[in-house]
Amino acid sequence: MVTRYIPPEWAFEFHGHECPFMPVGYRMGMLALAYLGVEREPDHGFYVFPELGEGHPQTCMMDGIQIATGATYGKVLMAKTFYGKLAATFYHPQKGAVRYSLLPDFVDAMGKFEFFAYRKRGIEPSHIPLEVRREVIQWTYEQPDEAIFKVEPRPDFRYTPVQGSFNKTKCSVCGEYVFERYVRIKDGKPVCIPCSGYEKQVLVER
Repeated sequence: MVTRYIPPEWAFEFHGHECPFMPVGYRMGMLALAYLGVEREPDHGFYVFPELGEGHPQTCMMDGIQIATGATYGKVLMAKTFYGKLAATFYHPQKGAVRYSLLPDFVDAMGKFEFFAYRKRGIEPSHIPLEVRREVIQWTYEQPDEAIFKVEPRPDFRYTPVQGSFNKTKCSVCGEYVFERYVRIKDGKPVCIPCSGYEKQVLVER
């Protein structure tokens, strides 16, 4: 086994199934932490910008990245760019930024495993035979880092996070609390986005 960056068992439980891309994302995240010389983020000081989008199964990488780095959606430390690429930029305000991407040769080689024949037929990972899942996962563990990842320092990368605030008010229509940066004014009164009608416009535009 080449890599020492193997996800703990609870990572697979959190993710929900065994597949190769969650462990690849975990390894990417661990390597990025080591590259930047930082520890797993306990609070709000490390950011990840995955370039994955929607509608492709490789997005499982993002759970692995979150597990490795502690840069989670819930802490607002991860934001997708929706480029539809197998890459992510990792940023620490004091340590700088680095971009990791999957090498095409690695992706092509992994795609030849039986696991992906099942996936292309629409079979969910948890319904794929266990030995088929573990075959491709084990193979990823055996690949050296340089065969998987392209690593690019990003010295000019900068990011300014949104300033956190505890300020909130009650929506004059539904009575629920809404945090101040999301308050809208309707007929001179504060309202939440759904009650303002703005949400319907956003959904239509998307």
